[in-house]
Amino acid sequence: MAHDLIAGSFVAIVTPFNRDGSVDFEGFRTILDFQERNGSVAVLIMGSTGEVSMLSIEERHAIIRETVKMKKGKMQLWYGCSGNSTDSAIKMTQFAEKEGADGAILAAPSYICAPEEDIVEYFLDIANAVKLPLGIYNNPPRVKSDLNTEQLLRLFEHPNVIVHKESTTRVGQVAQVLKAKPNVSVMCCDSPNLGLVVPTMSLGGHGTANMSGNLAPAEIATMSTPWTTPAQSEVFRDTYLKMLPLLHYCYSAINPVAVKSLMQAVGLPSGPLRKPLKPHNPQAVAKGVQIMKDLGLLDKYGLKPTLASAAE
Repeated sequence: MAHDLIAGSFVAIVTPFNRDGSVDFEGFRTILDFQERNGSVAVLIMGSTGEVSMLSIEERHAIIRETVKMKKGKMQLWYGCSGNSTDSAIKMTQFAEKEGADGAILAAPSYICAPEEDIVEYFLDIANAVKLPLGIYNNPPRVKSDLNTEQLLRLFEHPNVIVHKESTTRVGQVAQVLKAKPNVSVMCCDSPNLGLVVPTMSLGGHGTANMSGNLAPAEIATMSTPWTTPAQSEVFRDTYLKMLPLLHYCYSAINPVAVKSLMQAVGLPSGPLRKPLKPHNPQAVAKGVQIMKDLGLLDKYGLKPTLASAAE
């Protein structure tokens, strides 16, 4: 079965919590509506931005079950279904498929630092167990395992694998993948520290798999539009340079500390971080609020700072 490819802004959203630490499902509804209205083509629920490693299996099931019911437009709902073993990842991916997910994103299991050939087999075992569209997240800073171009292209031969998110600093690897023209949406992390956004888009990338879209979805959607005309490259350049201060802020602390702290400060649903993560320091959050103000994002999205120190 052929799956349609994704092009544009693929936002890894936060998991909003209530004050008591429970999952805030109404917060999810608000976030999904915010993303839908502002041009995101897909969202990733329960990625690392969603603090997935600190969610229980029961919470993950409940999040899939309840948020699938919230879909109301064209924006696709994808879910982080990685597991600490092949069997657990298959079970989570099959659960998402059964509940009606649009797709699942998979990363290598963390901590075990498995050999890359074992990770290729891990991905293929999952792809063979479902009919759901899948994405491969190559994220060695988080999981140690690091797939090379040849291994990635082997995975992309599987008809269920249709998204590739790269989070290395290897522009050459992105170029080799794009040159091979697999039937895959090639996307990159929006971190300015990795430096992948400009070369990925200029080489024919399909968009960004980002977390900055939690705060500026329309702008990141513009930045993530594939270059089909010379004019689009100029729009990209202007938008990317304008948004650089916010991109740098979003990656100023371990994901999702900076993003979630700033969301809470400007009145977007987020709630507390799960321990052992702690909120960003007040001075950094105030700087983030000022960036949002300077970029005109507070007025554009009708956001109001809720921290006295940040509102000054």
